[in-house]
Amino acid sequence: MASVLRSQLARSAGITGRGALRAPSVPAFRCGVTRRTLATQSNPGKPLGNAPLYLSLAGLAGLSYYVYMEYNGANTAAAKKALPPVTSALTGDWIETPLKTIEPYNDNTTKLTFSLPENTATLLPVAGCVLLQADESGPKDPKGQPITRPYTPISPSDKRDEVTFLIKKYDTGKLTPFLHNLKVGDKVKIKVNYMVTRSTPVAQSFSQLVQGPLQKIAYQSNEHDQIAMIAGGSGITPMYQVLDHALKIPEDKTKFKLIFANVTPADILLRQELDQFKKSHPDRFDVVYVVDKPVEGWTGPTGYVSAALIKQHVASASTGNKVKVYICGPPGQVASIAGKKDGYNQGQVAGILKELGYTEDQVFKF
Repeated sequence: MASVLRSQLARSAGITGRGALRAPSVPAFRCGVTRRTLATQSNPGKPLGNAPLYLSLAGLAGLSYYVYMEYNGANTAAAKKALPPVTSALTGDWIETPLKTIEPYNDNTTKLTFSLPENTATLLPVAGCVLLQADESGPKDPKGQPITRPYTPISPSDKRDEVTFLIKKYDTGKLTPFLHNLKVGDKVKIKVNYMVTRSTPVAQSFSQLVQGPLQKIAYQSNEHDQIAMIAGGSGITPMYQVLDHALKIPEDKTKFKLIFANVTPADILLRQELDQFKKSHPDRFDVVYVVDKPVEGWTGPTGYVSAALIKQHVASASTGNKVKVYICGPPGQVASIAGKKDGYNQGQVAGILKELGYTEDQVFKF
């Protein structure tokens, strides 16, 4: 194999036989340049030195680089192909996960990436969340038990060996101050413990492993013509999870309209990613940013999410199953727009959406 390769390299460079490293004769080189008319034309009688040799070696080097890149690329592809399939890291029991990286996002929000066991992923149904729990040194509830809170990952559910959360710090929060003080290598516990509201192949297999009170919806392509998303603050995370999943499916024709409310423009989380979604999928996704405290130059809507704004951007309730409204945000915002949640249950639809005629079948509260 090696001799064949050397022979091919030599032929490509114009080198054969015993003279493989000897420059071709000068007349042979001149034949290729007899029509040269530049003022700097070489003197026909002047020896050409090592120029043919250099050209031959350059050709040899170029071909060698090509062969190397082809071989290296094949090896890389083979290595990727050889990776074992991922399995779920989440089996219904608490597992300890060390903090892998910390990436500050803005003055009160941070991306935290935790390591999972090798060749595992969360494999959560979309949309799905997990429970995070402080270790024994962390905050406790009134019964002396470690504080536990649900969080939605922003990394893909099949992301190998790690999971990423975008966590906003609330000074009055029970767990977020603790999470924001973690250092790389510190550990938290992670668990999944909820029932999906509807069975899909992925959700059905997953719910055989876990049962619990946190109700989530299993996204299904082309179930609705439009999914309207109303989010506030860190309530963007389940919306982002759905968008990141659905917009990658070419045969999914569902259109998404996101109304995203924040206090100031600086508080808008994942704005760069959302704007890229809009740029890449203008026929399927649109976003409306709403801020309570605009800055100079702000041209979008201001104040709170109103009935008029929803009517302007969301399909009418009269369209029935063609429209679904997802909502996630601070409890006060959810209550005013869609009605209070009843603990972990959905509760009745009330507020603005009720006034606009939307029913329980058309609304989902994260």
